[in-house]
Amino acid sequence: MNFTRWSARLPGTQRRAAARTEDSPTALPSEGSVPAARAERLSDAALLPVVDELPVREVLDRIPALVALVQGPDHRLAYVNDAYVAAFGVRPPGEPARTALPELAEIGLLPLLDQVLRSSKPRTVKSRKAPGGRSYTFTCTPVEVSATPEGSGVLIFAADVTDHAEAAERLRASERRQRETAVTLQRSLLPQELEEPDDLRVAATYHPGGTEAAVGGDWYDVITLGGGRTALVIGDVMGRGVRAAAVMGQLRTAVRAYARLDLPPHEVLQLLDGLAMEIDANQIATCAYAVHDPNEGRLVYASAGHLPILVRDESGTVLRADEPTGPPLGTGGWMHASGSIPLGPGSTAVLYTDGLVERRDADLDEGIASLERALAGATGTPQVVCDRLVRSAGVTADHDDDVAVLVLQHPARTGPDSELFRNAALELLGGVEAAPRARAFASGVLTSWRFPTDLHDLGVLAASELVANSLQHGTPPMRLRLRRTDRRLIVEVTDGDDHLPRRRRAEPADESGRGIAIVATIASNWGSRRTPGGGKAVWCEFALPRTT
Repeated sequence: MNFTRWSARLPGTQRRAAARTEDSPTALPSEGSVPAARAERLSDAALLPVVDELPVREVLDRIPALVALVQGPDHRLAYVNDAYVAAFGVRPPGEPARTALPELAEIGLLPLLDQVLRSSKPRTVKSRKAPGGRSYTFTCTPVEVSATPEGSGVLIFAADVTDHAEAAERLRASERRQRETAVTLQRSLLPQELEEPDDLRVAATYHPGGTEAAVGGDWYDVITLGGGRTALVIGDVMGRGVRAAAVMGQLRTAVRAYARLDLPPHEVLQLLDGLAMEIDANQIATCAYAVHDPNEGRLVYASAGHLPILVRDESGTVLRADEPTGPPLGTGGWMHASGSIPLGPGSTAVLYTDGLVERRDADLDEGIASLERALAGATGTPQVVCDRLVRSAGVTADHDDDVAVLVLQHPARTGPDSELFRNAALELLGGVEAAPRARAFASGVLTSWRFPTDLHDLGVLAASELVANSLQHGTPPMRLRLRRTDRRLIVEVTDGDDHLPRRRRAEPADESGRGIAIVATIASNWGSRRTPGGGKAVWCEFALPRTT
C-alpha cells in the first residue's frame, strides 16, 4: 500500500498543504518587518522537515502504540505496525478482521468498527483486557483510502494502559477492603442479637448506604426494662465517617444506661441531649425512644427530631405518632415531652431512619405516606415485615444512605398460648386488712395458675413484702398486680408516693427495713420506677421453670 498517497487523504492534510503553498518560504518579508534574529530562526526552521512530509509508514512502524488499519465493510486487514506484531504476532493482510484480528473479536471491538464506518466519527473504549493479560485503550478513527476499491477504512490505535489498569484495580480492592472494615465497624456497634421481650416479637435490619468507605450513624436497640416493660430506640447521627459512628456508639451506650433508670421517655432524651452537647456540639443526632407496657396496651414515646413512629392496628389501619417532637439531640435548651399511641394485641409498630423514606426527587411526606401504604399491606412475622418495607422503598445495594428499620409486634394470643399470659389485679385502700387481703389474693391467683408449690410460696411472700412496704412508706391508692408470661411471674405494687425504695442493710435491732432486701434475695430481678401520673411502682420477677 502506498502510505504517502494515503497520508494525503487523512483529514486536515489538504488544509495544511494549502497553507504551506500560501506561506511559501520563498516569499521574503518586507524590510524591517521581522528582526534579524527572528529571520535567522525562520531560515533555520525552513531547513527542517515538516510533519506532513514525514513518511506515514515509518512513523507508524516506530511508535510504541499498537496500530492497525482495516478497510471496507468486512474490515479487511491492510496494515499492522511492529508494536502490534510484537504484542499479538504476525497478522495476515487481506483477511477480514474477524479472522485476521481474533483478539479484537474476543474483546468485542468489531461492532465498534461498524459504528465508526456508519457514523464517520471516532470512537474510544477504555481499558479493555486483551488476550495475554495486557490492558489497552482502543481508539478507532475513520479514514479515507482513495487508492483502494473500498475507499474507506478504520485506523485502530491501542495504547497500553496495563499499569494504570492494575493501579486502578488495586485502588478498587483497597476501597472494598476499607468499606468492608467500615461496615464491620458499624455493625459491631449495633446489637449483635436483639433482646427478646416476653410480650413482643421484634426484628431489625440495617443496610449500609453507598459504595464508599464512609460509616453511617444509624442505630437501633431493644432493652428489656423488667416488670414486663420494653424500651425501643432508633437514632441517626448526621453525617458519615468514623466520627459519626463513634458518636453513635456513645449515644447507644448512654441510652442503655439511662434506660436502666426506668425514666419516662422524655427524661431519657433530656439526658441524651446534654450528653450529645458534651460529646460534640457540632454533631447533631435524631432519636426516638419508646416504652411498651403490656398492661396498658400503649406505646409511650418521645422524639428528638426523628421521623414519626408508625403503628398498624389489628384492623389494618395505620396511625402516625407525629406529636410531640422536639429538636434533634445536641441543640440544648429544649424541654422534651412524651406522647403515646395505642399498641394493643395484634398491632405492629415500625421505627425507621430517614434513609428508608427520603429521596432527592420527592418530598419527605410522600416517602412516609408510601411507607404507611406498604405497612398497611405488610403481614407476617416482624422479619418478613422488615424485608417487605425495605423492598417497597426500593432500597438496593447502591442506595445512597444508610437504612435502619425496627419492627415490633404485640401478638394477639388465642387458644393454649393465651393460657400462658395472664393478668390479675387487686385495688388496696390501705388499713390493717390490706396485707391479709393481698396475701389471700396472691395465693388464690397463683393456685389457679397452677404454679408449683415453691414458686407459689415465693410469689405470695413477695406480694406480702411489697404491699407491706407500700403501706408503711407509700400513700393510697394502692394496687397489687400479678402477671404471668411464658417465661416469668411478675409481682408489682403501685401507690401514690413517688419516693423510690432502695435496698439497705438492716441492723439487728431494726424493726423494719428488711422487706426490699427479702424481695431482692428471693426474686430473679426487682426494680422501681415513678409512674406518669405521680406515685411509683415497685416490682419483682421470678423465672418460671422451663417445660421440656
